[in-house]
Amino acid sequence: MPAGPGTTRLRVCEVVKTLDPGGAEVLLVERLVTARRRIVDSAVDYTVICLRASTGELIERLRSAGVTVVDLSSCPRALVYARLAALVRRIAPDVLNVHSPAPGIVLRPFVRLTRRRSVLVSTVHGVRWRKTMFLDRLTRSLLDDRTVAVSPTVARSRAVAGCRRLLTRIHGVDVGDQREWAARAAGVRREFDVPESAFLCVTIANFRPEKNHRMLVQAASEVVRARPDAVFLLAGEGPLRDAVVRDVRERRLTGQVRVLGRVSGARRLIAAADLLVLSSHHEGLPVVVMEALAAGVPVVSTRVGGLPDLVTSGRNGILTEPGSPGALAGAVIQAMEPRTHRELRAGALADGDGLDMVTTSEWFEELYEELTRGVRV
Repeated sequence: MPAGPGTTRLRVCEVVKTLDPGGAEVLLVERLVTARRRIVDSAVDYTVICLRASTGELIERLRSAGVTVVDLSSCPRALVYARLAALVRRIAPDVLNVHSPAPGIVLRPFVRLTRRRSVLVSTVHGVRWRKTMFLDRLTRSLLDDRTVAVSPTVARSRAVAGCRRLLTRIHGVDVGDQREWAARAAGVRREFDVPESAFLCVTIANFRPEKNHRMLVQAASEVVRARPDAVFLLAGEGPLRDAVVRDVRERRLTGQVRVLGRVSGARRLIAAADLLVLSSHHEGLPVVVMEALAAGVPVVSTRVGGLPDLVTSGRNGILTEPGSPGALAGAVIQAMEPRTHRELRAGALADGDGLDMVTTSEWFEELYEELTRGVRV
């Protein structure tokens, strides 16, 4: 969508509840950063509004790429949605894309009642049922111009049931960047004190109940018993981190299972891994899985959420039934076999070609242009 002489720039406002490192947030940031840096002569001006952000990492990435960010973290909680609505009214965007249920419930009726009509788009990132889902789904089905599901699994879920004008778009990641990190894997492994001879299994997931780190540690203990060359690095933060550290210590796995906490730029650690391992009992469409495939790193994971949309057992990874540490351990051990690992790596690399965020950035800009054609004044 080139910006020719006299072209009116499209004003797009993207609203997300948080800008903390997480799946939906990272997908949004990666898409906008890619749009600003990779799409020549983009005719779109982006503003991102978040209700809170506990770190400035994602905000800084957006601002460095030339995206305007409004952070409402300092606004009193009782006033934050009134402030949000006032901001949207002042910005008067051509397109409003909402990525979180609660802001969507507030903003959709508000936008429809204002004199200047913004095109309403929602991007739905997950399938988990929450208290707000009914109102979110109702207002979205009645008031949205388009709903975008980030995976076929989300598109089939009750999260978007009844929504008209539903589109599906797997977002992707910066494939080129991941492959550059993969080429520098040896240096990254040295940074994290991983022995050259080790088979490195990496997990990037916040320490929350749905990620099931307890099962992961149990599976890791079985793996290292069978394969002493295995090293597990667990990166993330969250309320269960201390409990996981205790579990690792009690199982006497401290030397081979290390809890790192939050790692800035964790995608480089994924690219340096031999295997990405996830033990979740709930997922949407994990960004870390796309980052792994882009770097040619196979994935061993539980079969939950949107994982089957990305991982095919025997091709680019192995999926197991959730809740079984034995099955997860067995899959990791199987993936460590040299011939199997070579085959899975080749499949991951081939499938990573189709996960480039550049095409998704272009897709969204074309969608925005199509929806506003004949509407903008």
